[in-house]
Amino acid sequence: MTKNKLPIFLVATLALLVLPLIVQGFGQAWVRILDVSLIYILLALGLNIVVGYAGLLDLGYVAFYAVGAYLFALLASPHLSNHLPAVAAMFPAGLHLPVWAVIPLGAGVAALVGVLLGAPTLKLRGDYLAIVTLGFGEIIRVFMNNLDAPVNITNGPKGIDSIDPFTVFGVSLGEPWHIAGHVLQPVTLHYYLFLGIVVLAVVISLRLENSRLGRAWMAIREDEIAAKAMGLNTRNLKLLAFGLGATFGGMAGVLFSSFQGFVSPESFSLQESVMVVAMVVLGGSGHVPGVILGAFLLSALPEVLRHVAGPLQAMTGGRLDASILRQLLVALAMVSIMLWRPRGLWPAPRHEDQAGGAS
Repeated sequence: MTKNKLPIFLVATLALLVLPLIVQGFGQAWVRILDVSLIYILLALGLNIVVGYAGLLDLGYVAFYAVGAYLFALLASPHLSNHLPAVAAMFPAGLHLPVWAVIPLGAGVAALVGVLLGAPTLKLRGDYLAIVTLGFGEIIRVFMNNLDAPVNITNGPKGIDSIDPFTVFGVSLGEPWHIAGHVLQPVTLHYYLFLGIVVLAVVISLRLENSRLGRAWMAIREDEIAAKAMGLNTRNLKLLAFGLGATFGGMAGVLFSSFQGFVSPESFSLQESVMVVAMVVLGGSGHVPGVILGAFLLSALPEVLRHVAGPLQAMTGGRLDASILRQLLVALAMVSIMLWRPRGLWPAPRHEDQAGGAS
C-alpha cells in the first residue's frame, strides 16, 4: 500500500467501525439494513467472479445461496432430530454445529454444487448458458419446496426455524453485549462479523483479479476461442470460476440463515438472482469497488425508499400501493443509471486508459 493511500484506508476503516454505533441511535432497523447490505455485497462479489471476470452469465446464482442457508439450518437446529429417528438417537438434543465449522462446510458444499452446475454447461455461451443456469436455480428452489416427503428434510414451504444464532468464543451474538456502559445490540454485533468476512472476500477478489488465474478468466471473457488458441484450458478455468463464485454464495447463505433464524424457499426466488446480477452490472462488472457500490445501493435503496413511498401514497389518497410504488421507484433508478452510466456506476478502467496513463 502506498503512503498516499494509507490515510484514505485508515479513515475508511474508522468510518466502517463507527458507522453502526452512529446508525443504531436512529433505530435498529437501520443497522439491519447495513447487515443485509453486507450479505448482498458478499453475494455480488461471488457472482462477479463468474460474470465479471470469466464472462459467464449465471442467472441461477441464488441456488448456491440456498445451499449454504439450508445446510446451516439443518446442522444448527433441532429439525433433523425432530424428524429423523436415526439422527435423534445419535443427537438427542439436536444438531448444533458451531458456525466456524459450518461456514467452511457451507462454502465447500456450495463449491461442489457449482462445479456440478458448471460441468454440463461448458459448451454453452450467452443466452443459452443463462437459460440453463436459470433452470438450475429454479430446480434447487423446487427441491427445497418439496423435500418434506416421504422424509422431511427441508420442511417444505413452511421452512426451518429455531436456527442457532452465531456464537463467537462461546458468546452468543443473538443477545446484547454490555461493554463499558454501552449496549451493543445483536444487529450491531452481526455487522462487525459480516464486515470481517466481507473484507476477507474483497481481499481474495482483488488478489484473484491481479493473478494469472484472473487474467486467464478475463482472456476467456474477451475471446474464448483466442484464449483456447493461446493454450489456456478453458474447461478447467470455467469450472474453477463456477466453484469459487459458488463458495462466496454458500458463505452468504450461512450468514443469512443464522442472522434470520429462519429459512424458507421464498427467500431464494428468481427475483433474488436477477437482483444480484443487476448489482454486478449496475455497479461495474469486473470491478470490485463498483460491485460493492452496486450491491450496497440496490440492497439499501428499496428499504430507504419505504420512507418515500409512504408520503407519496398519502398524496394520492391511497390509490397507489406503497410496495408497488417502491418497486417502481427502484426500477426508475436502475433505468436512469443505465442511461447515464451504461458501463456501470464505477466501471473498471479501460485498457487504453491504463496504457495512456502509463505513457
